[in-house]
Parts: sequence; structure tokens; C-alpha cells
Amino acid sequence: MTDVMSTQGQFPGAAGESERTRRLRSLGLNEPSADEAFDRFAHLAASITRAPIAMVNFINDERQMFRGLYIPPNSSEAVAEEGASWADRGIAFDLPTRQMPLSHGFCPHVVAQRSPLALDDILAYPRFAGNPVVDELGVRAYLGAPLVDDTNTVIGTVCVLDREPRQWGRERLRDIQHLAEALLSEIRLRDTLLAQQQEMFAAFDGSPFPIMLTDGPGQEIRYANAQHGDTFGAPAAYGGIGVAYPQLGAAGLQQAVAEAYHTGRATVLNDVRIQPGRLEGQRIQQIFSFTCTPLRTARTGQINGVLTVGMDVTAQSRTEEELGTLAALLVDRLQQSGPPAGRPGITGETGLGLSG
Repeated sequence: MTDVMSTQGQFPGAAGESERTRRLRSLGLNEPSADEAFDRFAHLAASITRAPIAMVNFINDERQMFRGLYIPPNSSEAVAEEGASWADRGIAFDLPTRQMPLSHGFCPHVVAQRSPLALDDILAYPRFAGNPVVDELGVRAYLGAPLVDDTNTVIGTVCVLDREPRQWGRERLRDIQHLAEALLSEIRLRDTLLAQQQEMFAAFDGSPFPIMLTDGPGQEIRYANAQHGDTFGAPAAYGGIGVAYPQLGAAGLQQAVAEAYHTGRATVLNDVRIQPGRLEGQRIQQIFSFTCTPLRTARTGQINGVLTVGMDVTAQSRTEEELGTLAALLVDRLQQSGPPAGRPGITGETGLGLSG
């Protein structure tokens, strides 16, 4: 294995990184993109508690990420009609981006205390009344419960908000706790899929071709096989391709992966010249071709990542057809072994279902 992922499918991440962030990485939940399943759950939370705003919020060392979000439909419409964004109205962060600083809101307190928090009128609590969301979003009431996974790690919250004071009461408190417990079944499913994932990664590690999986719109590297590490070395830093592998990023691979992700079509990048190191006292230049294949959820067709396969064409007359065939075989391997990056039900460009 490379340093990107160990044989247990965990990422080392940055020095001092918390167990919570490592868990979110391993579950494929460490970025703020929308997730339909979590959006539906947020809508359910709003319905049950009769609150206008609800979130499924995962919290790493740097930010809060609203993978599930429900706000009244007319809220965004009213903003659009007025021709003003949230920022134009003096708000320091933009809810549609689905992320928030750790200094904003009350979910970080729930995570830190590992217990539910009910604030009927935030202005009545001096400790919380000065929080930025009070002035910037007009939040006056909050109810949240922690998401404690099977490793006893608090990875986030389920919460609801109101712009008016609310008497949540014991019944609503029980509701939000039950919702958090119910949501953990989705997290357990992802853990089960992670176990299936190990078989897939073991098979990929035996491949003589460099293989890499990236996740989400930020194209963070989720996995790289042993051949990828032998060929291109350990990543310079954790993150996207351009950060982890500056040479590959400069050669255009990051752009090719982004194109596959955003267009939903496989892309091919040819004539990538790599200086991998010294061999028998001489620096040997290698020439690679890469194919980048988007991966989709079988249930919704939403693109969640990209499978990238490299082929050394320095001394061989390889064709794009051969490279495409290899990528299709690897997608088929994904179908047999479960979805990558801790995401349930992923398919490749060929339409092959990959649900476990």
C-alpha cells in the first residue's frame, strides 16, 4: 500500500488529526457535498419537530459540513426574487455551500459534550447569545443530538433550528435523540461496505497498473494502490491531486479528473511525462496515459468520485482502447467487491451496478 491508505482502509491524514476526522475520511463523509439520503433525513427531522430548518451535520477538525440540509423552500426563492445572496444580506457564510466555521452555531458544543443540547431561547443563555448565527442568521432556538458511531466516536449531529423562541420540551428532545439513533443505521451500512471494500483494495494492490480513487467535487484522494506509490511516490500532502502529486497536477491529471467528475464522461490524458527517480545512476523519463472514469450512485445516478488508471506507454504501443478496456475491467472488479470510498451503491460510466 501507499501512504494514502493502509491495508485497513484508513487514512493517516495530517499530524495531530483527530479520530473523528479520520473516521469521517474513512466513511467518505469528510467534505460538504449534498447527499440525498441525508437531505431526506433532515426533512424528516424538520417534519417531526415542526422546525423550519434541519441539518445532518458532520464535524471535522476544521469545519462543519451539512451533508443533509432542509430549509423552507420559499426561503431561497425569496432571496432569489430580491436579487440578494446570503452574503449580500450581511451573512459571513453561505448556507448553500453546506459548510460553516467551527465558531458558528451550537453543534460543536454538542460534539464536545457528547450530549443533546436544547436552547429554547438562545438570548436567555449568555454563553450562547453572542454566537455569530444569532445576529447573522437570526437563529433563536436550537435542538441537537450527537451522532455517536459504533467506535464510540462523535462524528456529528442531527439538529433543528428556529428563528423564533421555542419550547422544545421533553418530547421533542426524545424525538431528536431517536432520529440520531435511526441515522446511525446509515453509518453502520457504510461500515459494512468498508469491510467489503478491503477485498476490492486487496485485488487492486496486485495490479501492475497505477490505480487511484478520488472522492467528491474536491477530488480528494481516497485510495492509491501499491503500484501507484511505486511509480509516483508517496503524496506530498493529503488532499487533491494537485496538492498530493504536484507533478501529475501540472501535467493536467487534476483537470482531466475534474472534467470526468463534472461531465459524467470518461476522459483520457495522454503523453504525461514523469521523472520518477534514478535507475542505475540515470534519471529515466516515463510516459503515461491515464483514463478517468466517473463513478455514480446506483440509486440516483449522482457522481461521487472518479476511478483513474495509468498505463506506462514509454516503450510500448498502447492504445486508448486498451486503456479503456482495462478501466472497464476494474469497474467490473468494483461491482464484485463493493463500492469505493465508503459510499454505498456506486457504478461506473459503463452503467455497472456496484451496490453491495
